Amino acid sequence: MRSTQPFLPLATALALILAVPACAPTNTGSTFTPAAMGSAAQVSFGTIVSARPVQVQGSAGGLGGVGGAVAGGLVGSTIGGDWRAQMLAGVGGALVGGAVGAAAERNLSSGTAVAFVVQEDRGGAFEVVQTNEDSLAIGERVMISRGDRVRLSRATNAPPPPAAK
Repeated sequence: MRSTQPFLPLATALALILAVPACAPTNTGSTFTPAAMGSAAQVSFGTIVSARPVQVQGSAGGLGGVGGAVAGGLVGSTIGGDWRAQMLAGVGGALVGGAVGAAAERNLSSGTAVAFVVQEDRGGAFEVVQTNEDSLAIGERVMISRGDRVRLSRATNAPPPPAAK
């Protein structure tokens, strides 16, 4: 009967690699947290007066680094002959895996977004940064939703903007 022990580190590493997409950014204008489901949001309308692309700087929250270190340590510990070589390879694998995992998490949480300046119908202007999966443009009417965070979306069938005074 063959032992499954040599395959355990590889299976663990594979599971962690498959889990890395969970670190991908979820802060889009159309993504909601479970806590936001069913919550009321204040709605108003406005017009986009400015838009500029911005970079979202990724951060390493720790999951990628820890996962990479565990996977690297497990895989590394299977290398070598005696216990000393396996221990050294495990420590080296954990260091390399941790660095690679942290870098992967930082890259997956980075991206581009748009800083929109919106002139509200009720007066005043504000800026909000969000992704632009709706392809919103300057001059376009938007619905402003203030719930768990501020979100802009295309205002279909919105009231016309107020007349200039």
